[in-house]
Amino acid sequence: ALRGLVRRVLGERNETHPESGGFLSRDPRVLEVLSVVDRAAATDATILLTGESGTGKELLARRVHDRSKRNGNAFVAVNCAALPQSLAESELFGHEKGSFTGAENRRVGRFESANGGTLFLDEVGELSEEIQAKLLRAIEERTIERVGGSAPIALDIRLVAATNRDLEEMVRDGLFRSDLFFRLNVVAVEIPPLRERPADIGLLAPILLDGIANRLGLTPKELSGQAMAALEASSWPGNVRELRNDLERSLIVATGASIDTADLPALEAASAIDSDDRAQTGGAPLSLEERERQAILDALRQCDGHRERAAKLLGISVRTLYNRLKQYGIH
Repeated sequence: ALRGLVRRVLGERNETHPESGGFLSRDPRVLEVLSVVDRAAATDATILLTGESGTGKELLARRVHDRSKRNGNAFVAVNCAALPQSLAESELFGHEKGSFTGAENRRVGRFESANGGTLFLDEVGELSEEIQAKLLRAIEERTIERVGGSAPIALDIRLVAATNRDLEEMVRDGLFRSDLFFRLNVVAVEIPPLRERPADIGLLAPILLDGIANRLGLTPKELSGQAMAALEASSWPGNVRELRNDLERSLIVATGASIDTADLPALEAASAIDSDDRAQTGGAPLSLEERERQAILDALRQCDGHRERAAKLLGISVRTLYNRLKQYGIH
């Protein structure tokens, strides 16, 4: 019992590892999220994970699967945003030989591949209206039909969906089916962004660094106190994914015995901008939104305005970067 209590307080640091699929946190809200996820995992309830890009939604989906009675069967992850609209139905539900031009063989879709296990639909808000209707039918009837097929295939899957969009707003705007939303939103879990839980950086960064060093075959290095302070002060628009990318880059370029602020160029530049703005505003601290905007501007400067490279530098998707550019009026 004592060991379990310690693990819960430390976000189960001794049980899992972020480089190998764990989800670590000291934040009370995240620990409550993990508690809800673990209770739901013991059932077959559908779970909807929401949160910004890079917060670890797939890690939580895997946690659900690993702690469920289905953990001996397949975990199948689908990035709905990456599905070509013309092939989405075939990718999800499969197709029969000859059902369309190029269908030379029968193909088993992702739903069928996940039978007996867990299907994770990431970025579910990106599905077209047509596929939303077919997804709703599959959930309600627990059967699918391959494209070009006529025989129903029984489904026995656990469904976990995730999105970084506001599905309720999309429902109001007529972009997402309300009946599908209610089917997915049985157990709703929202993951707080990293900028709202800076204490987690002190937990995550050293473990991520060790894993990165091991994976790349590099000598492990610690973060200096100033470097850690800089990390904790960053707004992290790309969340843990961006943190991991920055740490990997810093470990590669660092020449000293430890990683210092000079090895964190994006953060160092943002800090300098922050200091200048504080001086101009009489010491008023920047808001999280202003810090995020500055981090994006700095990344664009480093990448000579190339947005795909800037998104990679920030550790976020190009789609998320374009949303932020529009939000902050950056042209």
